[in-house]
Amino acid sequence: MDIIDFHIHSNHSFDSNAGMEDVCEAAILKGVKEICFTEHFSLNPVVPTYGHMNFESYFKEIENCRKKYESQLMIKAGIEICEPHQRIEEYKEQLKSFEFDFILGSVHNIDQKKLRIFLENKKSTSAYGEFFAEVYQMICLADIDIIAHLDLLKRYAFNSIGNLNFKECKEQLVAILEKAIARNIGIEINTSGLRGKINESLPSYEILKLYKDLGGEILTIGSDAHTPETVGSHFEEALQMAKECGFNYIYSFKQRTPIAISAY
Repeated sequence: MDIIDFHIHSNHSFDSNAGMEDVCEAAILKGVKEICFTEHFSLNPVVPTYGHMNFESYFKEIENCRKKYESQLMIKAGIEICEPHQRIEEYKEQLKSFEFDFILGSVHNIDQKKLRIFLENKKSTSAYGEFFAEVYQMICLADIDIIAHLDLLKRYAFNSIGNLNFKECKEQLVAILEKAIARNIGIEINTSGLRGKINESLPSYEILKLYKDLGGEILTIGSDAHTPETVGSHFEEALQMAKECGFNYIYSFKQRTPIAISAY
């Protein structure tokens, strides 16, 4: 299948210096056919993602890239909202005049603290329970299309309290995934974990399989690239995971409508 990368950050995100054109050209060189820029955004003034996003500049540059690469690359406009279940009416008002193709929802902060700070002095895997409780609230309340890196906490907890124990958290994960399915919210295979010390995708194979077993179908793949070099990385592994779990389709989005694309 054609590679479609639906989780990419450019210099419109606070933690990336990647120019959009550089990202597009890297994608084309790698044979990627479709990308979606999903810039970090938050309306919470105490978190790092606050205050960086300039929507006028973002959409103008998206349009310029679409014109420049229209015969080589499909470019979608997205956003990754941090804790979108908080300040719901503010988000609705702020974003109502923009036409996004795709919205990711993520939990990067708990109790107004970055996950790395939240984990300080945590000595028990109960921290995962607190994290998934926050994810569950997001799934219940937020207007999003996909859960970004569903088990993200393991990236920061790996060296302290250890990796996620799937069996310990399975009950919470079932609740999250059943609610997501009921609300037509999908999940992603985020390949960034395959580039790091944990050496596994976010979420793990077990969570992906659980989602499918519960009836989940809406699945995107995203590199979570913050540099041009990592666009489309580890997609072969991600597609193999999807195949082994029984998925027949990977999804694209247009104007927030999921579009099934044959995975093989």
